[in-house]
Amino acid sequence: MNLPNKITMSRICLIPVFAVIFLLDVIPYNYFIACAVFVVAACTDFIDGHIARSRGLVTNLGKFLDPIADKVLVSTALILLLVRQETLTAAWQGAWVMPVAGVCVAIILARELIVSGLRMVAASAGLVLAADNIGKVKTTVQDISVALLVACADIASLHAQAGAWICGIGLVLLALATLLTVWSGINYIVKNRAVFSQQ
Repeated sequence: MNLPNKITMSRICLIPVFAVIFLLDVIPYNYFIACAVFVVAACTDFIDGHIARSRGLVTNLGKFLDPIADKVLVSTALILLLVRQETLTAAWQGAWVMPVAGVCVAIILARELIVSGLRMVAASAGLVLAADNIGKVKTTVQDISVALLVACADIASLHAQAGAWICGIGLVLLALATLLTVWSGINYIVKNRAVFSQQ
C-alpha cells in the first residue's frame, strides 16, 4: 500500500474516532475536539490526491477508497448533526432550523448516491468519470460548513453571540453547499450523459 492510500485509510480510521468523540458528552468540549478531528480528516482528502497525482501513485485501490472515505466522512458528520440537535439549535432557535437542515442533508446524500451509481455504471463500461471543479468547490464549502456547525455548540456555551454567528455562517454555508450539490450533480450527469447510451 503506497503513501496516498495509507493517508486515505487514516481518514477512514478517523471517522469512528470523530463519531465517538462527537457523541461522548463526558469529554469536556467534545464538539471542539470532534471538529478538530473532522478538519484533519477532511484535509487528508486533499493531501492524498495531491501526492498521488504529483508522484504518479494513482492506483485502482486509491480510486476506490478515496471517494468512499470522503462520502462516509461527510455523511456521518451530517447525520450526527441531525441526531444532536443542540449543535444546530444551540445558538439559533426556531422551528425552521431542523427541517431545513434535514432537507439540505437529504439532498446532499441523494446527490452522492446518484453520482456514485453513475460512476458504477460507467465503471462497468470501462469508463472513469473524473470529478469536476464545481464538485470540488462543493466539497470545500460542505467541509467548512460541517466544521463550523460541529463546533458551534461549544462556542455558544462560551459566548452566546459568537456561537450564534458561527452557527448562522455554518447554516448559510450548508444551504450554499446544497445549491452547489444540485448544480454539480446536474452538471455531472449532463457532462456524462453518454454513459446512459452505452449498451
